[in-house]
Amino acid sequence: MDCGESAHREFLRRVEAIPLHGLGLSVDIYSPNLPSLRRSLLERQVPPAYFEIFRNTTRALASTRRDIGDARLTYHGEGLWMTQPGVTESELFRQAVDEAGEHLHVLQSAWLNHECAAKFFAGHCYGTYLPPLYTRGSAEVVAENAIAVQHQLDQQGCLSNGSRPLVLLEMPPLTYFVAGTLPIPGFFHVICNRAPCGLVLDIGHLWTVYRYTGAHRTMSLHRFVETFLDTFPLDRVVEIHVAGLDIHESIRAHRSQRAAGAEDSALPAWTDAHEAPIPPVLFEMLDQVLCHPQLVNLKGLALEVDTKPADMIVDEFAAFSRRYAPVFPEGGAGKMAVPIRETQPAPEPLHSASTRETMEEAYERYVHVLLGKAEPSGPEWSQDPGCTHELDLYRSLYLPYEILHWSGEVEDMFVDSCRLLRERGIALEGFVTFWFRDPQPPADLYDFFLLKVDRFVAFIREVAPDVGELAVAEAEGLRQAYRLANEPQETLQLS
Repeated sequence: MDCGESAHREFLRRVEAIPLHGLGLSVDIYSPNLPSLRRSLLERQVPPAYFEIFRNTTRALASTRRDIGDARLTYHGEGLWMTQPGVTESELFRQAVDEAGEHLHVLQSAWLNHECAAKFFAGHCYGTYLPPLYTRGSAEVVAENAIAVQHQLDQQGCLSNGSRPLVLLEMPPLTYFVAGTLPIPGFFHVICNRAPCGLVLDIGHLWTVYRYTGAHRTMSLHRFVETFLDTFPLDRVVEIHVAGLDIHESIRAHRSQRAAGAEDSALPAWTDAHEAPIPPVLFEMLDQVLCHPQLVNLKGLALEVDTKPADMIVDEFAAFSRRYAPVFPEGGAGKMAVPIRETQPAPEPLHSASTRETMEEAYERYVHVLLGKAEPSGPEWSQDPGCTHELDLYRSLYLPYEILHWSGEVEDMFVDSCRLLRERGIALEGFVTFWFRDPQPPADLYDFFLLKVDRFVAFIREVAPDVGELAVAEAEGLRQAYRLANEPQETLQLS
């Protein structure tokens, strides 16, 4: 039996233990407030069959589990950078997998969904996901890391029904550019030929592939989806997501006639935007996906709605339920017989030290291109000149916005410190330069807000040392408020 057949049989053995989940919502527990949202959905008589919960503190997730009662929950993890070479050797990575395993058991989730993307590359942290390098070597790294994560989760034991959570990799969005020479369906085929993981297909992410690989210049959307699905490992898709798309605020605010791009005027410069309405074109694409004969292991179909207004969520899910209820009979309750799963032996490394070094160098070049320190050329980059301008949009507008505004406005977080900087003529744009000046090895599990707090204090100490104590005091207030905001109320009352 070859490696590909063995991996697929192991996937089938695991996925058969997962019941049909039906129509669901992928949500943050605070934005909007999940119990309140659930009450609104019940009032409209459109209760989701499951909720997929984004990573939070263990206590907060345990409180959610109690509040939701017997409703089915799944888990959307973060902080497991499976695209990165050598990551499994890090103690922080092992801690992150342990945390994910704990969260999976708290929620009793049948799967761990994680973007096949990262927010940490070559010593630099980002606030939103960047796609991997789409090369064969990169795909092999992802496969090895996914196998290692699955093995570590298996070691943490079974769920209460005797099964073990399945690792799912979600195809990430493109934010104006793509890096790599391997077609995206081929990239996921390489992964699936080596690892027994499942996949999550996000329809909005698929639209961004159409938009930012240049496919929209040569074929219709319908033809693109048809061609993509025929070459993508659709039989590994366990869940489908649908989320909003919108023009990003950084582009909207600074847009010029040239930025709009006359040749692309038929398509907006949309990017993944969970807070935005879902455009009808995505449901047309979803209809096409659901009709494909290779979609044979689908367990859940969810709207991804974290940060969206509650009223909009309820309206969209009501319409979604009317349209797609027939996909899952009886609401997707499903029955299953679950054997106790024996853990697999520890995976053997697939790569030599030289291969790892090659991939680490490739990701260093990737980061240099994103920061404008190198041109997008070489073995990791396609030579489509039409993508160069949109890459410029990412690094000149989107990326600075991410550092200054994502997960908290710097000026709102450090009010007094920023006032003193303004009085001295020190521009906040210098913080962006400071952020990416030198690689910074992570000191803790990924949390962009807390990282941003720490890095801004370091920036203040460098550009205005006498303001440092004020920045430290403001930072401590931010950390305390953040801790209080992310713990259940009953925990706060006991402390």
